Amino acid sequence: MSTKQKILIVDDDENIAELISLYLTKECYDTQIAYDGETALSLVKTFKPDLIVLDLMLPGIDGYQVCREVRHDFSTPIIMLSAKGETFDKVLGLELGADDYMIKPFETKELVARVKAVLRRYSNKSEETSSKTDANSPQSVSYPDLEINISNYSVIFNGKSIEMPPKELELLYFLASSPNQVFTREQLLDNIWGYEYLGDTRTVDVHIKRIREKINDNPHWSIETVWGVGYKFVTK
Repeated sequence: MSTKQKILIVDDDENIAELISLYLTKECYDTQIAYDGETALSLVKTFKPDLIVLDLMLPGIDGYQVCREVRHDFSTPIIMLSAKGETFDKVLGLELGADDYMIKPFETKELVARVKAVLRRYSNKSEETSSKTDANSPQSVSYPDLEINISNYSVIFNGKSIEMPPKELELLYFLASSPNQVFTREQLLDNIWGYEYLGDTRTVDVHIKRIREKINDNPHWSIETVWGVGYKFVTK
């Protein structure tokens, strides 16, 4: 018998949390609930969830900070929940490393579908990584003064380790793995987030901006904007 996948539900609204738990339990997931950020961070370490459903507006430590701290140590996928529907809030959540963003009120069945989609994508990535590793295929790309390793999620720039949330690193790795090839914002969203993101493609621009702030262009390579289209990693 396969082990149930574990979902941590973080929401200070007991009714919503219990309803989400009920639906996910019916889908044969093992769930636990945290009603505040501090408890959530503790359960991340002890419960070791396969996915976190995280509300933004929490007492004490809010959802943004929980996401930031989880991302510092773990690559656990996160679906954020919020009553806020502004593009800025969505982009900020995704920028911090969330994998999806749902606005309240939402259909519980849609949340379950998104949970399955995110878990499936992470499972596929894990299998691909394992397959490539078994074949002794390198999981990194290197250029002068830059090395991006997708196996251990590390970036070395000018001999120093650079901290990047998973989505920034995955975006950089994807571009650098296909030098001089132009990708549209829609293609980047589809390849990095793993599904069609129903929102503003500006999230790609925000991630690129953050990457550029951390690694300056090099005489041998750069991340260039193709106006009206998207981006490419250029080698010189």
